[in-house]
Amino acid sequence: MFNDIGLPEVIALVVLAVLIFGPDKLPQVIQDVARTIRKIREFSDSAKQDIRNELGPEFKDFEFEDLNPKTFIRKQLDSDELGLKEIRNGFDLKKEMAEVGDAVQTVGDVRDDASSSSTGASAGGRISMTKGPDLEKRPESTEQPAKPTPPPFDSDAT
Repeated sequence: MFNDIGLPEVIALVVLAVLIFGPDKLPQVIQDVARTIRKIREFSDSAKQDIRNELGPEFKDFEFEDLNPKTFIRKQLDSDELGLKEIRNGFDLKKEMAEVGDAVQTVGDVRDDASSSSTGASAGGRISMTKGPDLEKRPESTEQPAKPTPPPFDSDAT
C-alpha cells in the first residue's frame, strides 16, 4: 500500500505530526490510529470470511484480489488458452513498421513524379494524381447550389 513512500516523505510526515499534535499528544494519536486500522482490518477479514461461507464450497479457491480488473486480465492472459503468446511472438512490429514506411515512401515518390508532369501523363505512361480525367470533363458553373430543405418536423416525436 505504501510502497512508494521514501525516507524524505516519512520524515516530512513525522515533522508535520509533531507540529500539529505536539510531542505530548503524539503517542496517544499514534495508538488511536493503530487501533482504528486494526479494527478496520478485522472487519474486512470477517466480511471476507462471511462472503466465502455464503458462496459455498464451489468457490473455495475464490480470491478477492481476482476482483481487481488488472489482476483478472493478467491471470487470463497468463493462462494462454488462446495461443496469444504464439501470435505475439510471430508478430514483428519493427518489420511491419519498416514495410509501412517503405510503402509510404513509394507512394510519396509516385506523387512527386506525377505532380512534376504538366499534362497529366508523363513519358513513362503515368497519370497525374493532381488532375484526373473527371475534372477535365466537368463543366465549371458559377451557380450556387440550391439550399437543401430541412426535414419535416414531427412535434409528436419530440
